[in-house]
Amino acid sequence: MRKCVFRTAAALLAAVLLLPCRVGAVSAQKAILTDAETGRVLYEKDADSRSLIASTTKIMTALIVCEQCNVLDRMKIPKEAVGIEGSSMYLKEGEVLTLQDLLYGLMLHSGNDAAVALAIYCGGTVEGFVQLMNDKAHRLGLTGTHFENPNGLDSPGHYSTARDLSVLSAYAMKNPIFAQTVSTKNVRVGQRSLQNHNKLLWRVEGADGVKTGYTKAAGRILVSSASRDGRRLICVTINDGNDWADHTALLEEGFAKYSPRTLVSEGDCLGTRDVLNGTTEKVQLLAAEGFRFPLSDEERPEIVISGPGFAYAPVVQGGDAGFGYVLLDGVTVGKVKLVYGQTVEQEAAPRKKHFWDGWFGGGT
Repeated sequence: MRKCVFRTAAALLAAVLLLPCRVGAVSAQKAILTDAETGRVLYEKDADSRSLIASTTKIMTALIVCEQCNVLDRMKIPKEAVGIEGSSMYLKEGEVLTLQDLLYGLMLHSGNDAAVALAIYCGGTVEGFVQLMNDKAHRLGLTGTHFENPNGLDSPGHYSTARDLSVLSAYAMKNPIFAQTVSTKNVRVGQRSLQNHNKLLWRVEGADGVKTGYTKAAGRILVSSASRDGRRLICVTINDGNDWADHTALLEEGFAKYSPRTLVSEGDCLGTRDVLNGTTEKVQLLAAEGFRFPLSDEERPEIVISGPGFAYAPVVQGGDAGFGYVLLDGVTVGKVKLVYGQTVEQEAAPRKKHFWDGWFGGGT
C-alpha cells in the first residue's frame, strides 16, 4: 500500500493563481521575471501597465512567421519593404532572400524593413498580418496587448505589458525555429554580416534570447531568456536605462534562489476519502500526474484536497476523484488531478425478513 504524503483538508479552492515573490529591485519602470515552464512570477514591478514596446513587437512577428510559413521559402523583396524608417537591414527592391534570412535581419539586426517584408509575405498585406498578430495575442490571453504594425514603430494603439511580453516569449521559445533564430550571435545574409544586438548572449550563462527594443518615446526595452539544467527564465524590463545589469542580476538571482522541486510524483497517495455504504470504509486518492514547481529553500508547500470528505460506493479504481491543490503561504500555485486508488464495491444490503421465513426454515 502506498504511503500517503502531505496534509489534506476538505475545501473547494478556486482558479490556479501564481505566487509573486520579490527577488530584488531594478531601475526599470516596469519589470517581471518568470519561470517559463510553470509561469511562476519571481519578481514583478508594475507588470500590468500598458506601454509602448518598440522592437520587442518583433517577437510576435517572428513567431507568426515561424508557425505559419516555411522559413526556407524565398521571396522577392517588394518596394513597399524598402526604405522603412528606423532600424534596418537595408533591403533592396527585387533582391531574393529566404524567410529565414529575413528572420535573422528581423531579430538580430531589428530590421523594420524585414518586418514589413515578412508581413506582406505571410499576411498578404501589412494590415492582414497585423490582424494575425492581434488574433494570436487574443488566443494567448494577452489582454494588455494590441498591435498596429509588425515592427514596433510608436503608435498610441500599439502597446503591451511586461507580463504579456513574458507570456508571449515563454510560448515563442518553445518553437525551435524561433529559439534557434534569437539565440544566434552572428550570421551572414548575402553580403550582410549581422550581429545580435542582445549583449546578454555573451554576458550571461545560458542566455539564448530574446529581443531588444528602443524608441525615444518607449525608452529602452529588453526581453531576455536564459536556460540552465533544463530550466528557462524569462525577464522583461520596460523603460530601463540599466537593462543589461538589471537582467543579469535578476537572472542570476532567479537561478540561484529558486530551483525546480518535484512536489508530487504520479501514483503518490495524497490522502484518503471516506466511503459510505462500501465494503471498506476508506479509499486512497492517488496523483494521476506529477507536479514540479520552483521553490526557495525556505518555502514549504502543502496539498489541499477539493470536494467533500466522502464518496458513495461503488467507486472504481482509476476513476476521477477531483483535484489536489498545491498551496504556498495559502496561495494556490498549481493543481494535480486525483484518481481513486482501488475499487470499493457497494455493501450488500441485509435481506428483509419475511413472514414465511419462520415456516420454511428462513431463520429465527
